[in-house]
Amino acid sequence: MIIVLKPGCTDSQREEFIKDLEETYGVSVNTWVGAQSTVLGLIGDTAAIDIDNIGANEIVDSVKRVQEPYKLANRKFHPDDTVIHLPGGLSIGGKQLALIAGPCSVESKPQITEIARRVKQGGAQFLRGGAYKPRTSPYAFQGLKEDGLELLQEAKAETGLPIVTELMSVRQIDLFLKAGVDIIQVGARNMQNFDLLRELGHLQTPILLKRGLSATIEELLMAAEYILAGGNQNVILCERGIRTYETYTRNTLDISAVPILKRLTHLPVVVDPSHAGGISWLVEPLAMAAVAAGADGLIIEVHNNPKKALSDGAQSLTPDQFDHVAARIKKAAPLFGRTL
Repeated sequence: MIIVLKPGCTDSQREEFIKDLEETYGVSVNTWVGAQSTVLGLIGDTAAIDIDNIGANEIVDSVKRVQEPYKLANRKFHPDDTVIHLPGGLSIGGKQLALIAGPCSVESKPQITEIARRVKQGGAQFLRGGAYKPRTSPYAFQGLKEDGLELLQEAKAETGLPIVTELMSVRQIDLFLKAGVDIIQVGARNMQNFDLLRELGHLQTPILLKRGLSATIEELLMAAEYILAGGNQNVILCERGIRTYETYTRNTLDISAVPILKRLTHLPVVVDPSHAGGISWLVEPLAMAAVAAGADGLIIEVHNNPKKALSDGAQSLTPDQFDHVAARIKKAAPLFGRTL
């Protein structure tokens, strides 16, 4: 249920009204204070609440029920876009287009530091790199694990780029916090790992939540709801392609998910054109389409020698190719009200 308060409502009136709602109906109240209005989102069993009774209060402008199962992620509860702020004045959401780039896997110190330096020169504001790698085959390269986190820290110290890397288990959370990971990525296969999502809800570290291989848009938003319900409001959604009957590409980029998500939720949305297509020459057109569709950012795989990459070389750009793509994105971004 959503309650919109009248513009003249005072802070004391609002707090007294919220207290009465919580005590009378046993709900929790999420408050959003905007420039023009204040919105109260009631979380819990609201079936027994009489809308007419609530609407009769002198400070209430309007009341309506929310049918969608996701509440905190719902734009109706939070009309303005959420902007995730990070150290150094960086942000994801708003007018700034975020560019996250780096290798699928951290392989060595020379590899990650060289790529970090090059993607920063090309315009990336964040460094991605996998220290822990979920792989379909148990015999494939699984990442350098703790050593990979240390190498990411070293690359961050050298370039100043914040780190984006994937967490696979609740057991790794303390390790990631100790390593100073700036954005924790939840991979597609863990999107509905609800125990993990609950624990991440207790943090304040931004979470990059990737859409599952066969997940619906509502399922993605419900996964985000788990994190938000725990108290962590710093959630970034990622469209990375879904599994369809098409076999030419690795996945099928659901470009329509971007404007749909922007309509349904206040959370920022980034697109991963690398995993979506699985082919390096597809990254540029998919990235441009994502910007045009309204994405808040892009996450792109870059490797200094894709042919010898230990994972996902076929979809990785070389640093020179990344420079070209980033330059095109920078040129196109203002056409859609963005800056890079």
